[in-house]
Amino acid sequence: MKKIVFLLVMLAFASNLFAQDNTVAMADTMRSNGKIYVVVAVLLVILLGLMVYLFSLDKRLKMLEKKSNHKN
Repeated sequence: MKKIVFLLVMLAFASNLFAQDNTVAMADTMRSNGKIYVVVAVLLVILLGLMVYLFSLDKRLKMLEKKSNHKN
């Protein structure tokens, strides 16, 4: 069973290696059109949104933990 899983993982990585030529061509096209900056900006907005959400969630959890520890 371990050999089969290992084989499937290695095949998945091998298929990614063959797709790199197409990805580089797409990135060059987007860079020449100036669209790569839009992609980077969208990714940054998504990552910043996730970070803000996680920090606010952590703050709420700390507050709830403090309340539950205060009651005990």
